[in-house]
Amino acid sequence: MLRVVGLLGLLLPGLAALEPLSVGLAIGVASALTGYLSHPRFYCSYVECCPSAGRRLNATALKLQLDTKLFGQHLAKEVVLKAVMGFSNNPSPKKPLMLSLHGWAGTGKNFLSQILAEHVHPAGLRSKFVHLFLATLHFPHHDQVKTYKEQLQNWIRGNVSACPHSVFIFDEMDKMHPGLIDAIKPFLDYYEQVDGVSYRKAIFIFLSNAGGDLINKAALDFWASGKRREEIQLKDLEPMLSVGVFNNKNSGLWHSSLIDRNLIDYFVPFLPLEHKHVKMCVRAEMIARGYAVDENIVQAVADEMTFFPKEQKIYSDKGCKTVQAKLDIHEDIVMRDPKAKG
Repeated sequence: MLRVVGLLGLLLPGLAALEPLSVGLAIGVASALTGYLSHPRFYCSYVECCPSAGRRLNATALKLQLDTKLFGQHLAKEVVLKAVMGFSNNPSPKKPLMLSLHGWAGTGKNFLSQILAEHVHPAGLRSKFVHLFLATLHFPHHDQVKTYKEQLQNWIRGNVSACPHSVFIFDEMDKMHPGLIDAIKPFLDYYEQVDGVSYRKAIFIFLSNAGGDLINKAALDFWASGKRREEIQLKDLEPMLSVGVFNNKNSGLWHSSLIDRNLIDYFVPFLPLEHKHVKMCVRAEMIARGYAVDENIVQAVADEMTFFPKEQKIYSDKGCKTVQAKLDIHEDIVMRDPKAKG
């Protein structure tokens, strides 16, 4: 917008030397040019803009990405897709959307949050409207919790004022100092406005390893009873998960008012990944690197992963977290194969 005003400023001084009719025509042209350049559609093609109020997420595109890139998480995909699309299609939500994702490392929590952020703001984590907080980086010192609370409230207030559709991702929630996250309670509650700012269009996402043991035990119990993992439903895990993290001092949500006030919309469980899911991750990584899929390499990488329980070896204890590093070891073999390059 400043460039547009500057352009008009350059044009106006020269208008004085023109005849009255020419001056009027020039002013009209300059005004039309200013209006065109300042039009949101033109301006936002060069500068990232906050989405308009009537914009809706593309459910088909989001589902396709989740289906093709997130493996072994039927429950998380179903819950998040329904929650996000319901929130997006609601012209007047009563509160922000609050999702708490739980499960062991490598099961896809970060991946899902990134996919979701990209569908709200195409630049994803690079967007100025998507904000990632890491507990160990942004809130490292226990004796500064009071300061962190004030900073956190100011950050959220300022960013939502700039864009109501802001996305806030809190990673490493299990390393968050107890009580700190309660600072955002006023922004998550059922208020139309807080100090003149509405937070109802924002999305808040927690990522936590807390509750992973409870989820893994439930998945193992299903397996032991002869049931398929796809039969696990949210009602089988969510009540146990919410109580578990509420009573866990290392969850970041220990005795949190966010749970007391039922402000977290969904506790989303991420199940432990099986051998077949690890293979899916290896294939996806090979394709991402531009290689044709070699099943011998896929099997070799999967065999190098460790699984639990010790006797049955059903679930990967690191999910897909180390797939990239392990594939690096085999990259020379892949590159030597003239048929490997895709």
